[in-house]
Amino acid sequence: MAGNREFLNRRLHSLLGVIPIGAFLVVHLVVNHFATRGEASFNHAVSFMESLPFLIFLEIFLIYLPLLFHAIYGFYIAFTARNNVSRLSYFRNWMFLLQRVSGIIVFIFLAWHVYETRIRIALGQETLDFHMMENILSNPVMVIVYIIGIVATIFHFSNGLWSFCVSWGITQSPRSQQISSYVMLVVFVILTIIALRAIFAFVYPGWFA
Repeated sequence: MAGNREFLNRRLHSLLGVIPIGAFLVVHLVVNHFATRGEASFNHAVSFMESLPFLIFLEIFLIYLPLLFHAIYGFYIAFTARNNVSRLSYFRNWMFLLQRVSGIIVFIFLAWHVYETRIRIALGQETLDFHMMENILSNPVMVIVYIIGIVATIFHFSNGLWSFCVSWGITQSPRSQQISSYVMLVVFVILTIIALRAIFAFVYPGWFA
């Protein structure tokens, strides 16, 4: 019975990492990328997202609750799983370890990011617009924090997507898993480029104009 419960929890953990959390990550990166088109384009994209009907319920049930379960169960996996890196230097064993390490980094980064961009807004201390991110990233230390946090987040998603394909039976053969590794590498590179362009659009306004 306990084994079946753990199996279902791991499947749910894997699924939520892709849908809806992974889907939200991609949308979030695309919206932020509008900053490369200038302040007005970014503010318009943000305004559209903020005007979605039932936004608070969408955030709670499609972002916060799935993210909370994924994080809590992810910590359980991180601290109970056995890594083989010390004995076997296989690529996937290292990816298994880095997935857990990146998950911890992502959790810390997201906690800070949510405080800066959602809680402070809810308290009336900030307004969600281009200038808010520009002010945050005016500090060089925060630029480094955001680069590390976002790259770790994209890695966690891309590598987790590979694991999702394996655990859900999409890629079963060694050949398909190898191809999937290359595909996820492309996903990681593309999303990282999108994210970094957005960051530097806030740091250097008009750079991409």
